[in-house]
Amino acid sequence: MNNRGKLISRSQHTRCILLIAVPPVIELDLFGPANAFDIANKVVAGSALAPGNEPAYQLTIISPTEDCLLEGETGTRLLAHCSYKDYVGDVDTLLVTAGTRSIEYAGTQEFWEWLRSTSGRARRAGSVCLGAFILANSGLLEGRRAATHWNWVNELQKRHPDVLVDEESIWVEDRGIYTSAGVTAGIDLALAMIAEDYGNTVALNVARHMVVFLKRPGGQRQYSVSLAAQAPKSRSFEDLSVWIIENLDKPLNVESLAEHMAMSPRNFARVFRVEFGCTPANYLRQSRVEAARALLQESKQGLEKIAARCGFGSDEAMRKAFLEVLGVTPGQYRRTFQTHSF
Repeated sequence: MNNRGKLISRSQHTRCILLIAVPPVIELDLFGPANAFDIANKVVAGSALAPGNEPAYQLTIISPTEDCLLEGETGTRLLAHCSYKDYVGDVDTLLVTAGTRSIEYAGTQEFWEWLRSTSGRARRAGSVCLGAFILANSGLLEGRRAATHWNWVNELQKRHPDVLVDEESIWVEDRGIYTSAGVTAGIDLALAMIAEDYGNTVALNVARHMVVFLKRPGGQRQYSVSLAAQAPKSRSFEDLSVWIIENLDKPLNVESLAEHMAMSPRNFARVFRVEFGCTPANYLRQSRVEAARALLQESKQGLEKIAARCGFGSDEAMRKAFLEVLGVTPGQYRRTFQTHSF
């Protein structure tokens, strides 16, 4: 700080990272990327990449309020480095973080104008997770592709139909605006930015320190629970959904499902689409993938046995379904999500 209380940047060689935290903020959204940039400082320190041994990054946490107090979603109380009104230094990268209750943040006209003007003079700007709502509220995502947490993609699209919401990507960049998916995806985004600035070797060393993927396999579909949004409207079809799960190892098709419901195949297919919002074939495939996910996470059974239990017919058919639905292979999914060490 200078003697007027204004936070200023250190050096022309240091990239100034502004982390805008709109409370109540998800703490990992804020500190995950912050830690990645901080570790990058240690990796770069003393190398030829850091002229004069200056830090690679200067991190500044900025509050949208004057008191600098930031509430966290877990109940923590944080203190920002300064209010947005008090920052007068350079800006290389601006990242906005938020939380589930802060997507309704109204802010002040002055804050929105500051956010737009500061992002305009930054080399790159972006958001972590639900921070995409803040960027969208400011108008910065209009006409751009954007990512956010998989559970909130529909809400972002509903509120901002002018945003091209990408429900699959871990992070995306569109004309200098970067947005990332849920929570830990902020680390993926920070690693990508570090790779842009200092190369893959530095980013890989940071990822190793953090014990994370430099580039994780697949997109964020693998983290969603797709069938949760496909509950049927009537009791009889609720019973059918249970029956399907109990009989996945059988050769189920429209004809067998229609017979179980005492309906003609044509009428059954029509009513099924109304009840579930998808075709019987798509629902069966999704049900088999969901069942296989649980077995991959909770058991040590081989892929062939899991494929047979879930009605895929072969492990190759299961592999194809996983790639189509989740964007990863069953083996990749197991390595990422298995909850026990057998």
